Amino acid sequence: MWCSRMALRRLQWIAVTPLNITGGLTSNVQRKMSTLPRVYVTRQIPPEGLKILRESGQVQFELWDSDDVPVPRKELLQKVKGVDGLVCVLTEKIDAELLDAAGPNLKVLSTMSVGFDHLSLEELKKRGIRVGYTPDVLTDAVAELTVALLLTTSRRLIEATHEAKTGGWGTWRTLWLCGHELANSTVGILGLGRIGVAIAERLAPFKVKKFIYTDVAPRPELASIINAEYVSFNEMAKQSDFLAVCCALTPETKEICNKDLFSKMKNTSIFINTSRGGVVNQEDLYEALSTGQIAGAGLDVTVPEPLPTNHPLFTLKNCVILPHIASASYTTRNAMSALAANNLLLGLRGETMIKELKL
Repeated sequence: MWCSRMALRRLQWIAVTPLNITGGLTSNVQRKMSTLPRVYVTRQIPPEGLKILRESGQVQFELWDSDDVPVPRKELLQKVKGVDGLVCVLTEKIDAELLDAAGPNLKVLSTMSVGFDHLSLEELKKRGIRVGYTPDVLTDAVAELTVALLLTTSRRLIEATHEAKTGGWGTWRTLWLCGHELANSTVGILGLGRIGVAIAERLAPFKVKKFIYTDVAPRPELASIINAEYVSFNEMAKQSDFLAVCCALTPETKEICNKDLFSKMKNTSIFINTSRGGVVNQEDLYEALSTGQIAGAGLDVTVPEPLPTNHPLFTLKNCVILPHIASASYTTRNAMSALAANNLLLGLRGETMIKELKL
């Protein structure tokens, strides 16, 4: 498991050796550069990744020079024509239409994300396109944010801030803004991977009584790190005082968190999702929260993103919604950018990527 700071230093160090150009661009160098692989970058990614691409001397690249607005689909389909490599983020849908527009030159796709539900993996496999992604480097940031969201939700910090700002802070009251604490609690983890382990490691000092988890199968090696017990899906729902969703979005996990799950949870339970919005049935979650079936929910991911401001979930005091910022630390986003750039360059050279999806 990589610490994001260590990962960034390592990625800076292993950046593919740059082409040495001195004395200005001669006609020979210009000709050489014109024959370099063409790459399109769909977003203004953090500077470490762009620096690696620029200084490598191994590609000529064009990018959508904005971090605020995604590249329009029509323009994206135009820009990818004839490219050898593509660097994308999770807002771009990489499907048959786009791959057809790119044409047969496209050999490498590098996504600056750990999730890959925006990629049509079957289409990529069919065309023999290699895919790099950026797991591990965001583990620390996501785990930190998950703990922050859990505490914010369970201790009702958003409500408390609102009351303080708007004059609701009156005389001291015995049960005003009381929440639920971690000490002596049972924490359930849906999908035990590196992020689930990192979350548990950070929660353990809060005197959590027990960690339980469920997954497609027991994961004893990971579970032993945090002394977690494998239980069934239903048992996890019944026992958990706090339930953290850490699973990937797959056809099997789509809307797995629904009324069946919520109906089995305690009415004091806190539900936290920092994985993918698609694993939750949001209508069922609204019903569970509004009727007091569960005590609260903290979401960093929703369907769609951004979630419309008039969505019913925003009307609930016991639902904290963040705009998908789990990996949003400067160190982590630069490490993701650097890893995406290195994956691309290594892939174009026909070498082993640092992190490659096996299709």
